[in-house]
Amino acid sequence: MFAQTQRLGLLPKYLFAQIDELKQQIKAKGTDVIDLGIGDPDLPTPQPIIEALCRAAQDSQNHRYPSYEGMLSFRQAAADWYWKRFNVALNSKNEVLSLIGSKEGIAHLPLAFVNPGDVVLVPSPGYPVYQASTILAGGAPHEIPLLEANNFLPDLEGIPVSLLKQARIMFLNYPNNPTAAVADAGFYAKAIRICREHNIILAHDAAYSELAFDGYKPMSILELEGAREVAVEFHSLSKTFNMTGWRIGFAVGNAEILAGLGKVKTNIDSGIFQAVQYAGIMALADADVQAEVDKSIKIYQGRRNVLVEGLKRLGFKVDPPKATFYVWTAAPANQSSAGFCTRLLQEAGIVITPGVGFGKYGEGYVRFALTVSEERLQETLHRLSKLGF
Repeated sequence: MFAQTQRLGLLPKYLFAQIDELKQQIKAKGTDVIDLGIGDPDLPTPQPIIEALCRAAQDSQNHRYPSYEGMLSFRQAAADWYWKRFNVALNSKNEVLSLIGSKEGIAHLPLAFVNPGDVVLVPSPGYPVYQASTILAGGAPHEIPLLEANNFLPDLEGIPVSLLKQARIMFLNYPNNPTAAVADAGFYAKAIRICREHNIILAHDAAYSELAFDGYKPMSILELEGAREVAVEFHSLSKTFNMTGWRIGFAVGNAEILAGLGKVKTNIDSGIFQAVQYAGIMALADADVQAEVDKSIKIYQGRRNVLVEGLKRLGFKVDPPKATFYVWTAAPANQSSAGFCTRLLQEAGIVITPGVGFGKYGEGYVRFALTVSEERLQETLHRLSKLGF
């Protein structure tokens, strides 16, 4: 009766919604499900952040509409954090934009800069929102393969010049979801050079920059010369501070790009609840909170070690990731990623994510999320061993 638009017909069913449906079906049968599917931290938000929210929520001045671009004090806290973390100086007035989570900002960026038919370069496998937001803006997503042979980095110099001339945005994401790959300064410098040469917006999703192990410290793309001419970087408080439900993040970088994104947002949303922004300031600035983050990273590192070592014993080829809370590995031979994941759910009550759900170049791989305790990971490995993998 009510026909949906053609662009909605082009969208695949959102991967995590699909997984949740299957999970609920299995749970309804009474199965004890171990959910290693969605990257949603099981650890609590640090207490100082919660207390800051409670204090701010009591102030009636925070019950009114917030400013569209975000409180200057929150944007300044983000700029201060950037200076402390990356030694990058930002103007909080026009080089920092508050977001209702980085997903929201990523999703709205193509609406500001992509005309119908324009090409957007999206990594495959990659976060599904890059492709979906391009489709919703009327653009044409072009998947750039992330291959194991290239350490899951795109071959930027292999992209045809004819394609680069049509591209408006290039999405990159390191540390990477879903592969957990990392990138170095040489790779970023190459991306900046190509985007400057072809006038392409370089959108770097850095949501996992703080979840790193063994002393590894991911860099910001804005540390490099020329980056600010073409790049914006998206950050989320969700994974770093266990705040996925709070919906707060920020974008930084090129002022002109942020102004375009901000113009979209002023016409679509009304900003972030100010009490949440005060909690965000606490997250970014408080030393006690950082101590809690350090504890969380040690917990994830311990879980990583348990899962990686256990998968290796079972014959999976997997390297310990340097960052993110994901483990990416090849599915067993002669099994599709979706088929393997379905079998695990139906026969062992284990939820993992099929690589094909992140793009065609993710086929043959699966992703485990380190968002359950070490005990549950040991149980996962026990169930896997009984299936003969």
